Amino acid sequence: MASTSQSLRGKRACKKIFWAVFPHACFILSLVIYAFLGALMFSHIEGNRKVNLSEEHRKFLQNLWYISRNLSDNMTENEETFKGEIHDLLNTAEPEWFVSPKEKWSFFGSLFFCCTVFTTVGYGNTYPVTRIGKYLCMLYALFGIPLMFLVLTDMGDILATVLSKSYNEFRKLQSKILASKLCSGSTSNTGDDLKSRAQSKVVVNEPLTIMEVLKIQPSVKRKPIKYRNAEIFEMLIARENEHTKLAREKSIERWSSCPELARGKTMSRVIENFDKIGKQLEKLDVPIALMVLVIFVYISCAAAILPNWETRLDFQEAFYFCFITLTTIGFGDTQLEHPKFFLFFSLYIIIGMEIVFIAFKLGQDRLIGLYKKVISFCGEKKIPSKKVYPK
Repeated sequence: MASTSQSLRGKRACKKIFWAVFPHACFILSLVIYAFLGALMFSHIEGNRKVNLSEEHRKFLQNLWYISRNLSDNMTENEETFKGEIHDLLNTAEPEWFVSPKEKWSFFGSLFFCCTVFTTVGYGNTYPVTRIGKYLCMLYALFGIPLMFLVLTDMGDILATVLSKSYNEFRKLQSKILASKLCSGSTSNTGDDLKSRAQSKVVVNEPLTIMEVLKIQPSVKRKPIKYRNAEIFEMLIARENEHTKLAREKSIERWSSCPELARGKTMSRVIENFDKIGKQLEKLDVPIALMVLVIFVYISCAAAILPNWETRLDFQEAFYFCFITLTTIGFGDTQLEHPKFFLFFSLYIIIGMEIVFIAFKLGQDRLIGLYKKVISFCGEKKIPSKKVYPK
């Protein structure tokens, strides 16, 4: 019996954990599936498009052939002229002339493009060329961006809970350290403080306990003390057994005769979890300087790792690139040599965007509080009253 009850408790605990994690896993899984479907769609449309030589491409090839033909054998005399002409000619070239669509719009390249679309980063290095690709890109962003913001809000609640609890624990530890320092000081001052606190203490009548209520009863009050205590103890045990028995019978009846009630209760809890999305962000109250420090450390860690495969980037360039990415600015001035490796950084991007989002939310709340203080300060100024002269 004990082993079966323990197994039932374990199953119920696992079910509770599963239904608690289900909303978060549902959002993340939806975003991953959406990204993979978009990668398959864009790789098929943009990767299989026909490349037609435009008039600008033909002129570029003609001018390049003309420069190479007129190049003299003596390279030292026409070196500066040749460099200038080549530089001007290459400025007119389009990058897509030198890259095949299948190579550019591979599955991983398309997946990287989809991630830049629904995260609103938009580097500008990869973009659709065909008309149907542009239309589908707008439609894809129309549904992908709200889904991404929903994931950010949901995961932001988890980060907000972790940050608030960590900050509160830090404050408690700090208060304990300060209290221990104060207690180790002069005892005379603390004695005076305790006396003053004891004198100013307010007496509050607490509600009666079960023991006190039973002692008031006349049937219990007439009996000797030992019999009275034994009867009180037996009555408490009987009442506790009655409550536990009723709870077990109700749970057995619910699971055996009508399991739909338990399922409905579980579904209602899951729906409540969906309704609670974004509530923890509203309750978060930590110093903005702490969030700035967290962002700086977070970006610095990535800036130290990124140059290992992006050899053209140093720490400063990688820090700049990560900041531009996490703030969804995405100028596109820094191009990656290995975007496939950067896809493994996608979890870092999502968490980093959540941290930046929380920082922006805190900054917004601080600005609103500042505006309220300024308006209340201006409203509290006394307006000079007009003097009324007697007629």
